[in-house]
Amino acid sequence: MVSFSPADYSAIYLSLKVGVTATFLSLPFGYVAAYLLTFKEFRGKIVLDGVVNLPLVLPPVVVGYLLLLLLGVNGWLGHLLNAAGIRIIFTWRAAVISSAVVGFPLLVRSIRVGMEGIDARLIQASRTLGAEWYDTLVTIILPLSFKGIVAGSSLMFARSLGEFGATIIVAGNIPGVTRTIPLAIYDYAGAPGGDAMALALCLVSVVISLAVLILHESLGVRLARRDRP
Repeated sequence: MVSFSPADYSAIYLSLKVGVTATFLSLPFGYVAAYLLTFKEFRGKIVLDGVVNLPLVLPPVVVGYLLLLLLGVNGWLGHLLNAAGIRIIFTWRAAVISSAVVGFPLLVRSIRVGMEGIDARLIQASRTLGAEWYDTLVTIILPLSFKGIVAGSSLMFARSLGEFGATIIVAGNIPGVTRTIPLAIYDYAGAPGGDAMALALCLVSVVISLAVLILHESLGVRLARRDRP
């Protein structure tokens, strides 16, 4: 019978911690990006769209290396953070940032789908009645795009749970500090006799992902029932 070590439990906990943190930190930025790309016309909109979706087409290792250049001791942002006494590289914060960057396009795309499904007449009616843009955003766009927010959050969490390439570059593979489930599986898969533990952690990942999908579907059903007349 397979038994997990404290390092394995730490990897499971850290994966959940990184996924939840990355998702919640990205939500406000993802919602703003989706709002701008859906409802606003401005110069550079195509550029913004390209930048948001760039992590989808770049290899995760490339994303991780670019983050390393940015957040490393010699990077311009990393230098400022280091001067302020804030360390990012090779900490769990780096894993959060890499997961957030890689999963961000999925979050924005799902929220955009929810926003694009809103009846434009409702938005026009609110503006005709004199509502400010922020009133329209809070009272109409936000509630009616909630399904997209739920879907995007689920996808991003699942993507964060499986993030490997970018994480190993900027966070490393430090047991009890930055080792997540994918990194632990990588270690076990390359070690003699580690197949059983690798498979066990794979099953844990499957169970967590399945639980997220079931929660997503149940929330979707409840929202659909609520929206029915």
